[in-house]
Amino acid sequence: MSPDLRPSSDAPSGAAWTRRYRDVVMNTFGSPQRVLVRGEGCYVWDADGNRYLDLLAGIAVNALGHAHPFLTSAVTAQLATLGHVSNFFATAPQVALAERLLGLLGAPAGSKVFFTNSGTEANEAAFKLARRTGRSGMVAAEGAFHGRTMGALALTHKPAYREPFEPLPGDVVHVPFGDVAALAAAVGPGTAAVVLEPVQGEAGVRPAPPGYLAAARALTSAVGALLVLDEVQTGVGRTGRWFAHQHEHLGGGADGSGPVVVPDVVTLAKGLGGGIPVGAVVGLADRAGSLLGPGQHGTTFGGNPVAAAAALATIHVVERDGLLDNARTVGARLRSGVESLGHPLVAGTRGEGLLVAVRLSAPVAPAVAAALLEAGFVVNAVAPDALRLAPPLVLTADQADTFVEALPAALDAAVPAVQEA
Repeated sequence: MSPDLRPSSDAPSGAAWTRRYRDVVMNTFGSPQRVLVRGEGCYVWDADGNRYLDLLAGIAVNALGHAHPFLTSAVTAQLATLGHVSNFFATAPQVALAERLLGLLGAPAGSKVFFTNSGTEANEAAFKLARRTGRSGMVAAEGAFHGRTMGALALTHKPAYREPFEPLPGDVVHVPFGDVAALAAAVGPGTAAVVLEPVQGEAGVRPAPPGYLAAARALTSAVGALLVLDEVQTGVGRTGRWFAHQHEHLGGGADGSGPVVVPDVVTLAKGLGGGIPVGAVVGLADRAGSLLGPGQHGTTFGGNPVAAAAALATIHVVERDGLLDNARTVGARLRSGVESLGHPLVAGTRGEGLLVAVRLSAPVAPAVAAALLEAGFVVNAVAPDALRLAPPLVLTADQADTFVEALPAALDAAVPAVQEA
């Protein structure tokens, strides 16, 4: 920790900020683990001056890390020019961003974009879009997380999230993720849409098995239903491609060959704005692109010029700096480094690019994550037996190596938890 980065002597401590937080902020997230005050690149600092390697990036949001100069300048310049207008008017950044997203998806003629502020809002809009088919049946996967608004929550599988708010919007069926036979049994003439994540993030970073998305495409096409791919966590380079379904082994046939799937709808957010709230629903081709007409949905802030400028800047830097390649190579280095440790608590890894789960042989992920935080690393205990890493796409190999070097001690610190279990 550099001395000049320490807080001034009269600045509130982390403990003081936490007390104030508890007094005024609703307890929806529990007590904060730390109070963060600044960031630079892949590092963040807390109110007590401690530095951490941020391997979570705001849960896959800060694609360019913290305080990236190009993103900062783009947002500042746009805010100084035109910060917000209603959607009675268009702005150049909004139009340019829609064109850019359609280009990255290789979208066919007739494709259109609706902008939101978050992934939940994007999935809520996709739910409404699916209802415009005249059908009501929705099929999602066990383990899915699509958000917490009422429609998105109906698609989300975790009972602890759903049950306090039931009854939810109806006619949603959840099937085992990756099970083609179960999916086929659930899809029929009344199905409006099948909604899937190419990699289930909140379920513990679980990629779809080869051929699963292609099977979903074939099943939905056969009955005239929509295929909606939730790329909120996996989109914009997180997995080493612009979109996870563009990987041949995820979006191709069962043997990883053949053309990748072309969904009807793709939802985006998180990394799209590099830290500025922006999401999108992309309706591909005439059918999906025209389902939401005038007055059938809306947003106050979605697609505002500052958010659109941030997304354009993020996409530009990902492309300019070769961050798709970096996600693949550094992600592979992380996984191989962890697997080479030979620690008895490491059961392996899974994921794509820089969306990685460290699989544990015992349900001690919270204890390991806490030990890593004490050692200066921010990770997420996404499941009792899995740690999630979703670092900035600018993470270097050397920075990844420091995590691998620190992991054994954190694992050893969790041994008492294993013995107690």
